[in-house]
Amino acid sequence: MSASTLLTPASTATPKPRPAGLVERADERAYVRVLVVLDTTILIIALLVGHIARFGDEEPSGSKIPYVLVAPGLVLAWLLSLKALGCYDDRVVGYGADEYRRVSSASLRLAGAIAIAGYIADVGVSRGFLGISFAVGTAGLEVARFAARKRLHRARSRGAGWSRKVLVVGDTAHVLELVHTLRREPYAGYQVVGACIPDALLAPVAQRLGDVPVVGSFRGIPEAATAIGADTVAVTASGELTAARLRRLGWQLEGTGVDLVVAPALTDVAGPRIHTRPVAGLPLIHVEAPEFRGARKLVKGFVDRSVSSLALALLCPLIAVIALAIKLDSRGPVLFRQVRVGRGGKEFGVFKFRTMVVNADALLAELTARNETDGLMFKMRDDPRVTRVGRLLRKWSLDELPQLVNVLLGQMSLVGPRPPLPSEVARYDGDVARRLLVKPGMTGLWQVSGRSDLSWEDGIRLDLYYVENWSLAADLTILWKTFGAVLNSRGAY
Repeated sequence: MSASTLLTPASTATPKPRPAGLVERADERAYVRVLVVLDTTILIIALLVGHIARFGDEEPSGSKIPYVLVAPGLVLAWLLSLKALGCYDDRVVGYGADEYRRVSSASLRLAGAIAIAGYIADVGVSRGFLGISFAVGTAGLEVARFAARKRLHRARSRGAGWSRKVLVVGDTAHVLELVHTLRREPYAGYQVVGACIPDALLAPVAQRLGDVPVVGSFRGIPEAATAIGADTVAVTASGELTAARLRRLGWQLEGTGVDLVVAPALTDVAGPRIHTRPVAGLPLIHVEAPEFRGARKLVKGFVDRSVSSLALALLCPLIAVIALAIKLDSRGPVLFRQVRVGRGGKEFGVFKFRTMVVNADALLAELTARNETDGLMFKMRDDPRVTRVGRLLRKWSLDELPQLVNVLLGQMSLVGPRPPLPSEVARYDGDVARRLLVKPGMTGLWQVSGRSDLSWEDGIRLDLYYVENWSLAADLTILWKTFGAVLNSRGAY
């Protein structure tokens, strides 16, 4: 079935046009104002901490400028530095790591500038006071941004909170793909409100592309954006959208308050692997090959073994308590060893605390028809094979603690794809088999994105994304998010 057959007559009338002009973004401005208030509060607290830590109850001396003037001036300079580096730009706040990088960069640059200026002018401001204030302030700004973003993401997931209203432009198949991608992560803040398709597919009656209203063709994109109140035009692939037409569209949107973004056909590739280089006036996108070996892999292996050995030493009392609880709850061994497939297709025995009855595998055939997930895995919320202690261990992911031994032995990593069963690997196609290019992990994108609540397709997509785009920074982020996923117990059964 062709993409054009997905077009259906709309049951509602075409949206009523709105007056032309700048699109109102009151909610965005309100969010930015909240960030300014948060940042100001954090900076005042940081300066107070720095003053108390450095001087205590004593009266500071030796400075040519009174500290009663230094503190307000430093807060103002810090806020101006954040503003100058775009930390309040609505295209940056709310999603992605760039917001955090800009906050850190603004703070470090200001600290460097003040250090140089203070040395040259010899104003005598305490370096201890400045050092403590900048350390506490920078950390506080990052934490405050994280908390504000989490609240915004929760609001967006509920259909509230400010989001960009997007008009998608392109061929029907590519429009549907982009809509699906944007809706997969609603917390990112891109809400599709309409679509423009090629003139040849436009019917005289109102149409819908899936559940997205078709509001016009390529001839009237600015007018369509104004009519539905869109503040972003996302252009995806289309044979009719030549470079000249796209450039002309950019000119037409100038001064309207509507942003123009281009969504390339390239997906699931992380930013560090993408570089834009102008060649003959064309912004060519260069994609670096994924890295599966080298110095960074050696560092990752060293970190895995170091952290796993330290964790095993610290968690020995907890491991002993869990082992005793399992032994008292049901007959059978404390540990469960299951054959899984690791990097390069090599099989190994993964260790877990036993959470099921001893004859669980024999009972699986009777429960196959009650499988609650698609794909190659078996998942069941109320699995009768799970013991009482096992349910508690699974809820808090404590059953996976023995896998630290697998990490110490080099068979697994702290972060990586989910370790598959040999029966799953036997049915892998060429794309899915790329999961075996790296070591499986105790946690991963699948863990922090919903675990068992994910579909097979989404789980594979996340694993392949990690394989292609892994980095040490991403590993640290996933480990941090794992604690939240475990505490929320979402998808754990």
